[in-house]
Amino acid sequence: MITGLTVALPTGDVTVSADLDVPAEPWAAIGVAHGAGAGYSHPFLVGFAGGMRAAGVATLRFNFPYVEAGRRMPGPAAHAVATWQAAETALRQAMPGLPVWAAGKSYGGRMASMAAAEGMIAPAGLVYLGYPLHPPGRPDKPRVAHLPDVVPPQLFVEGTNDPFVDPHEQLAEAVASCRDAAVHWVDGGNHSFEVKGRKRPADEIGEGLADVVVAWMRARSAV
Repeated sequence: MITGLTVALPTGDVTVSADLDVPAEPWAAIGVAHGAGAGYSHPFLVGFAGGMRAAGVATLRFNFPYVEAGRRMPGPAAHAVATWQAAETALRQAMPGLPVWAAGKSYGGRMASMAAAEGMIAPAGLVYLGYPLHPPGRPDKPRVAHLPDVVPPQLFVEGTNDPFVDPHEQLAEAVASCRDAAVHWVDGGNHSFEVKGRKRPADEIGEGLADVVVAWMRARSAV
């Protein structure tokens, strides 16, 4: 079982924490990356991974090097891309014969998209749980230029009250620029998919998104 990943960085190899969980009869495997301010053991990620496994998908959660080193701010994007490459390689080796997908919360998803755009990973598809289209209140600072270069299909799971994707028209334009992409809106959800007036723990919120992702994966697998 995978409990860590070796990531090749320009300054030398580093090891980051990782956790592979496999259901009884998996039909797919997915790497799951955390957001900028949380590590691989965040309840949202644990809940999402649990929901995926309940649907028959093996999950690999992992840290980025900056979190492993105890830092709060993300390191160079190249470090995150290298980590995604290590995660995909490890997952393919551990789960031979299964299609491998990539998913990430906010920053983790954006880094997966960059890795795919650069050809460093080649998953069956990518899932963005709250893609950070731009910093809150700064639609003039879009993070979309690389998205048309992503070859695999992409699913954007977004909350309608998420300031990272306001205005929604800007996300629609970004999705339209992609080769193969779709959006699933979570009504009332903020960037953490919390809905005002409906208090739920983070792990339950994450788990609740698994059905949407699995349905999309199944549909894409049948294409």
